Amino acid sequence: MAHVSPSTSSSSFFYSYTYDVFLSFRGKDTRKGFTGSLYNALRQRGIHTFIDDEGLRVGEEITPSLLNVIDDSRIAIVVFSKDYASSSFCLKELVKILECADSKGRLVLPVFYDVDPSDVRYQNGSYGVALAKHEKRHNVEEWRKALSKAANLSGWHFKQGPDSEYEYVFINKIVEEVSNNLKRVPLHIADYPVGLQPRVQEVTKLLRIGVDDDKVKMVGIHGIGGIGKTTIACALYNSIADRFEASCFLSNVREKASKNGLVSLQESLLLELVGEDVKLGGVNHGIPIIKRRLNQKKVLLVLDDVDNLQQLRAIAGGTDWFGSGSRVIITTRDKHLLRSHIDVKVKSYGVKELNKEEALELLSWNAFKGNKVDPSYADLLNRAIRYANGLPLALTIIGSNLLGKSLDEWESALQNYEQRPNRSIQEMLTVSYEGLEDIQKEIFLDIACFFVGEKLEYVSNMLLHGRGFNPEYGIGVLIQKSLLMDKYGHAAMHDLVTEMGREIVRKESEVEPGNRSRLWFYEDIIHVLEEDMGSEKTEIMIIDLPEDEEVYWTGEEFKKMKNLKILKVTNAKFSTGPKHLPNTLRVLDWEGYPSPCLPPDFRPRKLSMMNLPNSSLKLDNPLKNFRSLSHMNFEGCETLVQLPDISGVPNLTELCLDDCTNLVEVHDSIGFLHKLRKLSVKGCTSLSTFPHSINLTSLETLSLWGCSNLRNFPEILGKMEFLEGVDLGSSAIEALPHSIQNLVGLRRLDLISCNWLSQLPSSIFLLPKLESLEAEYCKGCQILINYEGQENMGSIVSSKVKDLHFRSCNVSDELLPIYFTCFPNIEMLHLGANNFTTLPSCIKDCRFLTSVCLDNCKQLQHITALPPNIKTLSARNCISLTSHSTSMLLSQEIHEVGGTHFMFPGTNIPDWFDQHKEGASLSFWFRKKFPEIALCFVFGGLDKEPRKFEVKLHVFINGKPSFYSNEGNSFKMLTDHVFLFDLQKEVELPSYQLDQVVLENEWNHVEIHCLHSPTVLESSLDMAIVKWSGVHVYKQGNNMDDISFCNPQHRTYDLVARYPWIKEPVCTLK
Repeated sequence: MAHVSPSTSSSSFFYSYTYDVFLSFRGKDTRKGFTGSLYNALRQRGIHTFIDDEGLRVGEEITPSLLNVIDDSRIAIVVFSKDYASSSFCLKELVKILECADSKGRLVLPVFYDVDPSDVRYQNGSYGVALAKHEKRHNVEEWRKALSKAANLSGWHFKQGPDSEYEYVFINKIVEEVSNNLKRVPLHIADYPVGLQPRVQEVTKLLRIGVDDDKVKMVGIHGIGGIGKTTIACALYNSIADRFEASCFLSNVREKASKNGLVSLQESLLLELVGEDVKLGGVNHGIPIIKRRLNQKKVLLVLDDVDNLQQLRAIAGGTDWFGSGSRVIITTRDKHLLRSHIDVKVKSYGVKELNKEEALELLSWNAFKGNKVDPSYADLLNRAIRYANGLPLALTIIGSNLLGKSLDEWESALQNYEQRPNRSIQEMLTVSYEGLEDIQKEIFLDIACFFVGEKLEYVSNMLLHGRGFNPEYGIGVLIQKSLLMDKYGHAAMHDLVTEMGREIVRKESEVEPGNRSRLWFYEDIIHVLEEDMGSEKTEIMIIDLPEDEEVYWTGEEFKKMKNLKILKVTNAKFSTGPKHLPNTLRVLDWEGYPSPCLPPDFRPRKLSMMNLPNSSLKLDNPLKNFRSLSHMNFEGCETLVQLPDISGVPNLTELCLDDCTNLVEVHDSIGFLHKLRKLSVKGCTSLSTFPHSINLTSLETLSLWGCSNLRNFPEILGKMEFLEGVDLGSSAIEALPHSIQNLVGLRRLDLISCNWLSQLPSSIFLLPKLESLEAEYCKGCQILINYEGQENMGSIVSSKVKDLHFRSCNVSDELLPIYFTCFPNIEMLHLGANNFTTLPSCIKDCRFLTSVCLDNCKQLQHITALPPNIKTLSARNCISLTSHSTSMLLSQEIHEVGGTHFMFPGTNIPDWFDQHKEGASLSFWFRKKFPEIALCFVFGGLDKEPRKFEVKLHVFINGKPSFYSNEGNSFKMLTDHVFLFDLQKEVELPSYQLDQVVLENEWNHVEIHCLHSPTVLESSLDMAIVKWSGVHVYKQGNNMDDISFCNPQHRTYDLVARYPWIKEPVCTLK
């Protein structure tokens, strides 16, 4: 129902939660241990979690604010520890949590931390002792029931011991499940819901969730259109979906079954509930598959707007189709349909109209938008309420229609309503339609007949081209008057409003559909075309036929449709191609157009959009008489061999020829279309002839990606200010012309895998806005310099380029100084897999360069200098580096400032590191604050075989897992490598997380482990090992008196006694 009182409705219907997760736990048991770590892990995942501060508690009573927090949390995690039941506060909290689970559908997840679930369920062990003590002061029966009920819920059990899994792994499992539960996006209900909660509660009682969980229940919601059936179902779905293993809301079953068939619905059901994207051979094929996949699974299934018994039998034919505890909710206008489902006993709920108070609240909000209602409107409001008779949709539309109107306008409108007291709802809604301007009416009817469910951006574009005017304002008016809704960027209408619009069109000619302005229903379309009953009254026709239908016609039937503006064919078979198309067309959108050519008498002077993807066109003749055409798409036309002269299309702005795999030639005329903004010829693998020159002054994007037979790039005849991106990747382009300098607006040039490209013109340095140049895998790529002497180099500096990619381009020692001189302001440089031997000293002049990649430059020997602001350097498998070069990369001067991330061949930890140890683990002690540190690891194999390198860091503080980095950094290493990096750059260390594990004013023990874990396809024998580890404390910002690499002597006994899991480390200093 569109409508629930916000002050009385359950928040679970709308997901207006303050917190994602509420943690219930015994503070003395787990606050600084398991629960603290769980809290940190949830927060790290971005899950908003509440953890109670015991310091705020007063006595044993739960404060109202804490009760509100429980109410406003979507999920409750209850950590049952040894002494949980000893706290009356915890037990009262548990009772409240379970009340929310019963009344509001909250999800409760128990964690049995080192406690046997049976002890909680039957109050044995410490739980029995605790309850016995409570009995002296409290009535504990309610607490016993709560403990038993919670212990019966599905959750997790962690038992400490030598065979138990790591605690952080256990925590990650919890976080993963919580995250999965939170991923489900809630369904939209209403902008101002009124009266929804009591109706939802009535249906909830019929579902008997938590009572008959060993049974499958089906419940129907029935009533007239617009009464709120779907809204109630959406609210129920939002409220209870978390309790099921899987959930699915199948909307608009009636429409989808009619349009796409029952098999499509079965496939959607399987995709949503079990994640299987299967293609079924028929309804009878799908039924046993659904039963087999779902009869052991507890699911929630909502079937919205069912109007046919066959739909139910195909999707939810019996209770034995689903696992125990499953619930199926069906909305329908036909109560008899629910009774006819003889295979299943379906309890039903008839949706009641809004009462007077609810109707007044809803009408007033829509008519006055929350403003104080003038008492003089009282009688008119009562008249409107009587007329609407409690129908929520009618109240919303009437209120929106009268928003801001005077008393006289209200009186006039209500008189119009009251003149039809016994008319159907559709006729009532027509009053709102009649209040629209003529253009707004056209927009409304177009959307109601064709575009419900489409993206609003697409709707606007189609109407702009098809009607010749911008529909944005009109769409806004329709939304304001509640005739149209914007649902996540899509055009949405209530069924009644859609049906009302379509009924208006039907009444244009109740007997003969060929005399209507719009044709959308496939049976009407087949009748009109096969019987040649078209007329000049039809303006829009969208053909989408069922798979087994075919139109048998002569191809001449469009001749009578002399006013057709939009023709869209998305799924249709014809006995022959069209021999005539109306010249009045503004939009021709025909996927799989069956003819090799357009009709010879087709001269559409107003055609704005021609979209013919995957068609059989050949286009042997020039395109003439298309002066208004702005969008042309021939994507995937395998019969297209040449694009002919298109000078007769002077207003073309977008042209797509993607994946025309047999296209050989594009006519030179395309190079002089001054309004063309987008030109895409991607994947045209046979294209060899392209315009020799272009002067496209409006062009914004050009893509020739994948044109593997195109060798020549056109000359640029004039300045092109708007072209920002050129993609020539994987093409056969052999050279770029010097006139490329005329692309004065170019920001991105992609030359990846241009294997035939051997040279780049020096004029490329003259592009004033070029920011990214990617020429990776261009074997033999050189810079062509036509200037004599080094003194001219300054005149060709490209100051804007930030990203330079020349990986695997046969870059030589002679070229590198040119790059650094001509691109002085680069920030990222990729030179991997090249053959140069020296990184020249002039690189130090690149003061903005922060990231350099030299991976697999196996002949690189000398690194003579580094940029002054270098932060990231990767020289993986640069196996020829000299010791002098590796020493430079280990320089303390470079790394002491922090923030660096270096990897290169080597075998030593730097001498200036404070500690180094053999193996994969490090440890140190700190107090007050966690220090800023650098880490260094030496990886390698025990033999000379190539090994796979992958690093994963785990940081423990006081024996508790605190931080980890699981983004494996993987590659095949040919020799030992050094990995030196700033820990804070690799792993985020938020202060709130540290607060949970750090002991104030005491020494804290840190352990850092560098781990690797092979995948299923790998063996641990293939992995590199950590040979050496080192740690360095940055001197700036750290007090060395608060850091120790040996267990502080005066604290050893106390710390080991208090924290027995801490092992005294072996201290190795430099």
